[in-house]
Order: sequence, then structure tokens, then C-alpha cells
Amino acid sequence: MGVSIRKGQRISLRKASSDSGSSTVLTKIKIGLGWKARITSGDSFDLDATAFMLQSNGKVPDDRYFIFYGQMKSPSGSVEHMGDEREGNTADIAYEDEDEEEIYIDLTAVPHFVNKVAICVSIHEASQKNQNFGMVEDAYVRVVNAEDEIEIARYDLSEDASIETAMIFAEVYNKNNEWRFRAIGQGFAGGLGPLARHYGVDVEE
Repeated sequence: MGVSIRKGQRISLRKASSDSGSSTVLTKIKIGLGWKARITSGDSFDLDATAFMLQSNGKVPDDRYFIFYGQMKSPSGSVEHMGDEREGNTADIAYEDEDEEEIYIDLTAVPHFVNKVAICVSIHEASQKNQNFGMVEDAYVRVVNAEDEIEIARYDLSEDASIETAMIFAEVYNKNNEWRFRAIGQGFAGGLGPLARHYGVDVEE
């Protein structure tokens, strides 16, 4: 189990500890995301993880740096979506202790003009199904060393129910040539489309 952090906290990703207690330079990470949906109707929940690779102005260089189920790898391959879980866990069904979706980041291969990767989750067809994050519980985001699968840090989002249909879970960012992880937990009005446009992605109305 990694370090548990709270909303707004950040940790350095410079080094990771192994089972033997030694420290190694951290180069490749996986961002694991999980959640459970409260059963409130017959409609299933489909939550989608996304990553936005951002420049210093807070915008993507171009649409190729928006990583999601329809575009699963960045141009350099430094950020990759590991697959879309179409039906998430529900609160009354036992499930294996594993992430719903994962995003892989090779910190050594991120282009020099990208200094932040925003990790977000949105509810697919939320307006049609009348769903929001107030109907989701036990949401978390964690950082795992991709080399040995050891968890580095974990942020459990509070259940102060957001009525939003998209959320910024966390950020991986570079400051003074050091990669760091920050817990965000911020709802975003309007769902994935407005969120993508906020980050400079050209999304059709």
C-alpha cells in the first residue's frame, strides 16, 4: 500500500522504494482509477478515464494529446490508455481489488513541451441516463511503479457528492525537472465535451 494523500496534496515521483527497501529512479508509472456505482436505476454506469497532455498555458498542443478510449496513445507513445472498462463495479456486487481503468505514462518520453498530464474521468451518456458523480462511491486514483507494480500513492476521493458528470481526479506535472503527483478531486460542469474544450481540444458541438 502506498502513501495515502488528501485533496490538494502532492508527492514527488523522483524515486520509488522497492520491496527490499532500496530506492530507484522512477521512470514509468501507471495511473490506476477505480469506482463503484450506487444502484439507483436500471441504467448501467460507464465511466471513462481520459488524459490531457498540457503545455505551460494549460492547453493541449493539438488534439493528438487528448488520450481517451477513441485515441489511446499519444504521438510519442509516452502516455497510453490501457483500455475502456464498459461496465463499472456496483456497490452491492463483490469484485476483485483491481483498477477499473489505467493510464500508462513513460516519464522519460513525455515531450519537453508538455509539463502536465491531467487525469480525468467522465460519465458516458450521463445526461441521457440522468447520472452524475453523486451516484458514484469509493472513487480513487493511485500511482503505481510500472516496473514492479508497487503502489506509490493513493488518493481516495471524498463522497461529498458532486452533481457534475466529469471530474479532474489528479495531475502528474513537471516542476524544476521533477515529476510530481497532485490530488485534485474537482468536479467539472457539463461533462467531457466542455472539459475537453477547457483544455483546448477541438470538440464538435
